[in-house]
Amino acid sequence: MATFLYRLGHLAFRKRRWVALMWVAILAATAFAAVRAPAAPDDGFAMPGTESQKAFDLLDQRFPSGNSEGADARLVFVAPDGQKITATRYKEAIDEAVTAVAGGGQVATALDPFDVHAVSKDDSTAYSSISYAEKAEDLTDATKKTLTDAADDAREAGLTVEIGGSALGVAPEFGGTTEIIGVAIAAVVLVITFGSLVAAGLPLLTALLSIGVGVAGIVAVGLSTTTTTLALMLGLAVGIDYALFIVSRYSAERAVGHSPAEAAARAAGTAGSAVVFAGLTVVIALAGLSVVGVPTLTKMGLAAAATVVIAVLIAVTLVPAVLGFAPKAVLSRKVRTALRGGDGHGAGASGPRRPRGTEPTPTTKPNATKPNMGTRWARFVVGRPLPVLLLGIVGLGILAVPTLDLRLGLPGDEAQPTSTTQRRAYDNLAEGFGPGFNGPLTVVVDAKGAQDPKAAVATVAEKLAATDGVVSVSPAMFNKSGDTAIISATPSTGPSEEGTKDLVHTLREERAGLKADTGATMLVTGTTAVNIDVSQKLTDALVPYLAVVVSLAFLLLMIVFRSVLVPLKAALGFLLSVAASFGVIVAIFQWGWLAGLVGVEQTGPVMSMMPIFLIGVVFGLAMDYEVFLVTRMREAYIHGESTGQAVVTGFRHSARVVVAAAVIMIAVFAGFIGSGESLIKMMGVGLSTAVFFDAFVVRMTIVPAVLALLGDKAWWMPRRLAKIVPNVDVEGEALGQGQPGQALPGHLDEQGREAVHV
Repeated sequence: MATFLYRLGHLAFRKRRWVALMWVAILAATAFAAVRAPAAPDDGFAMPGTESQKAFDLLDQRFPSGNSEGADARLVFVAPDGQKITATRYKEAIDEAVTAVAGGGQVATALDPFDVHAVSKDDSTAYSSISYAEKAEDLTDATKKTLTDAADDAREAGLTVEIGGSALGVAPEFGGTTEIIGVAIAAVVLVITFGSLVAAGLPLLTALLSIGVGVAGIVAVGLSTTTTTLALMLGLAVGIDYALFIVSRYSAERAVGHSPAEAAARAAGTAGSAVVFAGLTVVIALAGLSVVGVPTLTKMGLAAAATVVIAVLIAVTLVPAVLGFAPKAVLSRKVRTALRGGDGHGAGASGPRRPRGTEPTPTTKPNATKPNMGTRWARFVVGRPLPVLLLGIVGLGILAVPTLDLRLGLPGDEAQPTSTTQRRAYDNLAEGFGPGFNGPLTVVVDAKGAQDPKAAVATVAEKLAATDGVVSVSPAMFNKSGDTAIISATPSTGPSEEGTKDLVHTLREERAGLKADTGATMLVTGTTAVNIDVSQKLTDALVPYLAVVVSLAFLLLMIVFRSVLVPLKAALGFLLSVAASFGVIVAIFQWGWLAGLVGVEQTGPVMSMMPIFLIGVVFGLAMDYEVFLVTRMREAYIHGESTGQAVVTGFRHSARVVVAAAVIMIAVFAGFIGSGESLIKMMGVGLSTAVFFDAFVVRMTIVPAVLALLGDKAWWMPRRLAKIVPNVDVEGEALGQGQPGQALPGHLDEQGREAVHV
């Protein structure tokens, strides 16, 4: 692997113009294809195999004129304190508002609250249910304006009017200001890390190219733009990381006296090997989303995996090519000064000129006398590995304790900030009609097999009304054929409460008995039931997903490091950091600890997609840091150093780069915490804390402590297994020790000819 990538890097360096043109052409071609591609169909969020999805499919068949996925809205009217909503002037204002909405475009139905008895018992609150023929994202601005204008007109009559439902909902956005701030922070960190504007700009340039090609390709093949969310996030992350690793190795190779071409080739052969295998672990994590069984997650995972592959290809081809355009500009001032001083020809010195295309050898290796911070930290950990290890494990273990109380769900309008009309509408309805009114259950009765469909539906309705936890049942609404009915059941508890979840399970358990008695089949669906089913399915998929991803990554890392214990340590460390991050999420969003500090106004269950999503993203980044950091250690070990000294050497070369990569990602993810959306805020907290724990506690503290305790056993592999496992040489042993002026057989000179020993 190292030799192949060495040759590829050297070729890219020499043919840099062609390589650059090739990637520009690829970007242009994918962008052109994306522009010409027809509009992709909406992905939706189907959950095959769940009862709620089966009910929706049945509704589409039996009620063809309806649209189970159409947007909905609720105009909630509240009379002033001490007055009644039934007063004449208020009734007239409400009637005018409902009539105005009904006359707007895309409206299927708009119900007058006084006609359908949608008035609270104390006559303080009323609501109008509005359904649309189109999905929320397809509603026009004119349709939304008609709704908001009607609410404004009713307010002029003295009513408090709020709008709930999905009609005014906005899909969470991950781009925009947050990404711009993240890129700006990344630029500052890169400048500090490399001490060069060009070196800082190169990882950003290649990362933007990666997501540009990836996103354009996703749209070009016919996937919707919602599929690009994960690709954008991870494409930016790994695009920066991979280029950062290779540029850092290039700078290190130049510092020991290699020519630009040789340094670029060696960087591609060593750091590039780490990039390839780190990328493979990320691809495994993303492709593993397919086992969850959610089509949208599968598409997102595969699209993001393709973007990561593009980032890897750009890192091992375009980065060496760009280094050829600016071989000195990417070096820090310290390295450039050492190179100039190596032959006695610093600024203003006299003497014979060096031949074109050659580079001087520095008189001293950077950091040879003065240890950097990474070296000092590694020596501290190696000197006292057991207490450091115990402190790291106990600390993360304590943070992980709240995870035992993890409750999953899909928060609705109750999780919105109180500044939104959706949240105020939710609160007004809960106050006027009870907490369960915001989460009604839709019961679909398939009476096609019953001898008397109407009698069967009546029996089901009576059973529903008699069930503990149900406060009201609506009249049944039949389809044209009279063989299928819809009944709405209002729970006594809120949509995200455990009592509602228990009620859904209770109703479904009664299905078998009802079918035996009536011949009709009862299916429970609706937004609340869908959220419960989604949460359950994602919870059930969590263990298989972890098993698949961790097992495949273990095998891959075993090939990379030719060790059994190192990949085992990597997997266990990852699980520990993820558990700690979940503990933080539960403490803040579920228990309310420090909730005010991050702007959480309403506690509740953790978003059901959060575990799968966080594991996929953080696993990829964690393995990046693991592969790059430990590869440097193994490289030093292979070249004759003891395990303890190899740990110090690995930190001396890699710690600063890993810290920079982690700080960039933490800054990008922390930017999401400022979002008004609870979902985005939760992702910001979870991702930023997980990266922090994994990079700084696990990879830079627990990993060196474990390796120091294991000693040479860390690199142990059974002989029989060693014969089977291929030696991919990710640490670049075939490239030699890297002494300036020396090359091994198979190495290439500046013109691409076979080099000879000197």
